[in-house]
Amino acid sequence: MSTTDRRTLIVEAAIDLIAGQGIRALTHRALDTALDLPAGSASYYFRTKRALIEAITDRITERSRADFLTAQAAADPAQHLGYPARTTHGATAIDPTDIARAIATWLDRLLTDRRNHLIVRHALLIDLLADPDLHPRLAHSLFSVERARNLFHALGFADPAAAAADFVAIIEGAVFDRFAGARTQLPTGTPESIDQLTALLSTYLLSNQPRST
Repeated sequence: MSTTDRRTLIVEAAIDLIAGQGIRALTHRALDTALDLPAGSASYYFRTKRALIEAITDRITERSRADFLTAQAAADPAQHLGYPARTTHGATAIDPTDIARAIATWLDRLLTDRRNHLIVRHALLIDLLADPDLHPRLAHSLFSVERARNLFHALGFADPAAAAADFVAIIEGAVFDRFAGARTQLPTGTPESIDQLTALLSTYLLSNQPRST
């Protein structure tokens, strides 16, 4: 196993450990035990707990970017993630409902495949609230305000930056609601899950859509 693979294995084990037992459970010894590694193995790759948390932050961010690009590449060209469009009478227009469903499908996959990442990110956001370095990095580790800003610019919003910030806040709340809030019992990976998220996102996009003059 390469050094990169071993580091990734340790970081993912750290994420699972925090998700299952809390931040205080994260120790080098606990990671060695969880992975059945010789004593001192985790500390060889990550000398301090801070180094482990930095690596967790990087892992969540890198995985989020990779997953988004994969979803974009796999999307139907007519429903491209983030910029689904349709052509009517030779003109291409962005359909807010299609946008909502494309993003909802992506969020449902996030909730299905990366629940522990979501739990750990939220726990660390609270724990590192006063950290001027790691907290901002974690805050932007899942959703891109810049991509959202581009989307609202394409939709013709007068203030794309404000709309993007509001939309990301809605997405953050919707995801929290599903992995740790009132709707944790709603199963992911189902049409009902995607429909629930689509309805929520559509409400914002349609109610705030600029009116043509």
